[in-house]
Amino acid sequence: MGLAVLVVLATSSPAVSARTTPPDPLAEFHNQTLTWAPCQGDLECASVVVPLDYADPGLDRISLAVSRRKATELRRGVLVANPGGPGGSGLRMPAFLSTTALAKSYDLIGFDPRGVGGSTALTCRAVPEITTTDSRPPDSEFAKWTAEARAAEDACQASAGGIRRFVNTANTARDLDVIREVLGEPRISYLGYSYGTYLGAVYGSLFPYRLDRSVLDSSVHPEWLWRQQAKGQAVATRRNVELWSEWAAEHDDVFGLGRSGPEVLATIERTSARLALDPVGAHTRSEFDAAVGVGSRYRPLWTDLAGVVGGLNGGAGTTPQAAAEQSARFAASAKGELKSGVFTTITCEADWPRDLETYYEDMRVFRDRYPYGFGVLRAAPTACTFRSFTPPGPMVPLKRDGYPVGLVVQAEGDTQTQYEGGPAMASRLGDNLLTVLDEGKHGVYNSGNACVDAVVDHYLVDGVLPPSSSTCPGDPRPDPARPSTRPAGSFLDTAGLAERLAR
Repeated sequence: MGLAVLVVLATSSPAVSARTTPPDPLAEFHNQTLTWAPCQGDLECASVVVPLDYADPGLDRISLAVSRRKATELRRGVLVANPGGPGGSGLRMPAFLSTTALAKSYDLIGFDPRGVGGSTALTCRAVPEITTTDSRPPDSEFAKWTAEARAAEDACQASAGGIRRFVNTANTARDLDVIREVLGEPRISYLGYSYGTYLGAVYGSLFPYRLDRSVLDSSVHPEWLWRQQAKGQAVATRRNVELWSEWAAEHDDVFGLGRSGPEVLATIERTSARLALDPVGAHTRSEFDAAVGVGSRYRPLWTDLAGVVGGLNGGAGTTPQAAAEQSARFAASAKGELKSGVFTTITCEADWPRDLETYYEDMRVFRDRYPYGFGVLRAAPTACTFRSFTPPGPMVPLKRDGYPVGLVVQAEGDTQTQYEGGPAMASRLGDNLLTVLDEGKHGVYNSGNACVDAVVDHYLVDGVLPPSSSTCPGDPRPDPARPSTRPAGSFLDTAGLAERLAR
């Protein structure tokens, strides 16, 4: 993005009495001066230098790319926003929030976390595919999945240099506090999506007196870091499929897929089994299983999914070929949710099982019970199974002790951070919970939900909390007689947010 920046490290610090105040080990980082330069359209960018290892700050250094959009009206402070990932670039977050009420009251701050984008990047080599992504792999394929995970870890470790073991959530939170200090702010407010909810919780736990108002949107589960979080995605997807099946059964006079939820599920399974033996063109069982996961997640697409299933079964209104094309578009959205790189490194901050049979037992369950949306992939070995580095410290215990009550926003049908994560995080931190009913989106604030936007704005701008547990409606379920007029990709949270951040 061609940032024009200047960083000047201070050569001295204010004199203090050694008898009353110990020296600040991060003084040279806290006292650096930034020169902001235009970037990313209407934003300003700068670079902040931070220690690679906070246990030895005088040794190696890395840089962070930081962006800013100043408040347009009466300023109450700064708000840092993180899009999640882990591994998501946050430089465009101020632009993403520029049309919200937050832009009037806050200097909006974004940044690329360590290892990402314009910051000192963690680069992992790609490895050739050893196996294909099969939604229901036989046992004989498990070893290939394992070999690919091991190869991914070996390739990343070989190309990640000396920074990989220091790319973790705790150090990213420490980086955030250096940014706060360099900005000259006694406290920051915070908005985090997805993994960004965990980053915010860790920051508040490490620096409780530096955090002001906080919103955690689409929260991870504080007890599921990180393998159980992945497995929960498959469980949430199955839940949406069952809800869609019940809805389709209520409109059997329109769709003809079954008169009860189990009958509709049986229709899905027959379709999947037939595609395994006789694909429609290039459309396979695995693509269909993935499409069912995506189509059931977003309520406005429910009629479209019914058309796909009906069309592949010779129903009126479309051809198997046209249904297969629509199904393939859904499946492409599901594949777009698969992550790597910094995502893998940070999720390896937690210990994963080393016993391969633990994974294989889960894969047998998940391919049968949770095949939709590539559910079996959530149970398979990953690079973290073969982690070749030792994290520099333990995971940070999460607590809220010293900063104000915050707000957790969670959608009932979210498949990337299962709904249970929201209540669990709210309970752990003693935050208030806003549930978005019958909604599959991941990242709800500033996504078109007026109720959620109003609640979040009233809290972050005016300081008024909603009730301890409250609700907003999600996108309405569709008219069964009308297909959606919006493409599947427009509902995909990660793609939609990424597109808006790229503008």
